[in-house]
Amino acid sequence: MSRKPRIAIIIGSTRPTRFADKPAAWLLDKAGTRDWDVELVDLRDYDLPFFDEMASNLWMPSKNPKAVNWQEKIAEFDGYIFIVAEYNRSITGALKNALDQAYKEWNHKPMAALGYGGTGAARAVEHLRSIAIELQMVPTRSAIHILGADLQKVHPMTGGTAEMSEIEDHLMPSVNATFDDLEFWLRATMAARQEDMEVAA
Repeated sequence: MSRKPRIAIIIGSTRPTRFADKPAAWLLDKAGTRDWDVELVDLRDYDLPFFDEMASNLWMPSKNPKAVNWQEKIAEFDGYIFIVAEYNRSITGALKNALDQAYKEWNHKPMAALGYGGTGAARAVEHLRSIAIELQMVPTRSAIHILGADLQKVHPMTGGTAEMSEIEDHLMPSVNATFDDLEFWLRATMAARQEDMEVAA
């Protein structure tokens, strides 16, 4: 790659009492060991309306300046890692809305996920992968799941007070596998997008 990939770690919950900040900060630190430029992107900071455009920006430009601001932010990155809470077997409404508010900006870029919940957000992550395919992203096979006793140790809702470092030995194999998958698809998609730009120029 001719430059460092830019990665967004997107916090997919906006609830005041969310747990997401703890694993997001931990994952940001772990991602910093790779040759990537990594940034936390918090949906709280974008105050997105419910999607109400005439159509996706695949078909026509969005009019709401908040949506346009979000699209411009997403366009800065070469890949994404989503912090996923599971709500009733799917992703949060806030994350689904944020995904819908852009289209072209997601295209031909890889995405990975860290999920947490009773099943490690496995069902929500699987749903996210399906949405990502429709948005022409490349979902990684590997993901990171925090569940069971590990979640109870670190999640305040269950009385957990431990730091993420106390469970990371259980998580690092999946972290490394996920980062390796992401790295492969970053190389492939960045090269392909660059080639397409050169052909179009």
